[in-house]
Amino acid sequence: MLAQFPLGRAPVRATKELEMASTWQKIQEFYKWVLESGDPRTDPWPLVYSPVPVTLLFTSYLFMVALGPSCMRQRRRLELRAPLFLYNLAMVALSSYMFYEFLVTSVLANYSYLCQPVDYSRSELGMRQMARVCWWFFFSKVIELLDTVFLILRKKQEQVTFLHVYHHGSMIFNWWSGVKYVPGGQAFFSGMLNSFVHIFMYGYYALASLGPRMQRHLWWKRYLTILQMCQFVAIAAHSSYNLFTECPFPDGFNTAVFLYILSLLALFLRFYYRTYVRGKREKLT
Repeated sequence: MLAQFPLGRAPVRATKELEMASTWQKIQEFYKWVLESGDPRTDPWPLVYSPVPVTLLFTSYLFMVALGPSCMRQRRRLELRAPLFLYNLAMVALSSYMFYEFLVTSVLANYSYLCQPVDYSRSELGMRQMARVCWWFFFSKVIELLDTVFLILRKKQEQVTFLHVYHHGSMIFNWWSGVKYVPGGQAFFSGMLNSFVHIFMYGYYALASLGPRMQRHLWWKRYLTILQMCQFVAIAAHSSYNLFTECPFPDGFNTAVFLYILSLLALFLRFYYRTYVRGKREKLT
């Protein structure tokens, strides 16, 4: 009887191996679908064709967030005023360029601000906005990971909050998928609004990088947070509208944008309450 156990287990082992082989085959098929089902116009562009580069960027970012403060613990805090000022000015310029391109191209192409399908053509306007400007917007989210690098180098760890990491880390995936599959259409609206808000946000950071003498000119930080939340409300309304109307734009993307924006709005409302409502009460008491 004992000698028969290995033989009895052979079919079970073979079944498990077949199941594993089938699972691996499904994973390979899914990965192939991810690669080949995107917009062929944007596939040749940097970081777009495969999810591997952005996944490596995201993983490196998390390692930097986790290990960076430990590496800086025994090192002197860096001021970085000149690099910060130049970086923020460059981001103001890039945000202004993207906002201009989103706005002007949508007007020239007679885009609908309620329902706009993706234009997969290679027309001049289609390529100008649907592909190139959306790619630059996606790439700007990669550049913005430097925000966290500067905070860690300056030992501003208290500002590297869950909201900060969640927002910066998730945006590269969100806009990678946008450029890969739907570079344009409804997506232009959120990119345009976000670029507009970032003109003021990075303008604020540029002034703040000049040092304490600028603090009295930065009284409008609270209103910048309000502007960011108004942006989220507008994007949520824009994406949810098309879930209840007939619009030839993928509902899956509208749903993903709507849920993601709700999560950001909840986190920003929490930040606003803790910073400007509860914080003000604590100062008064």
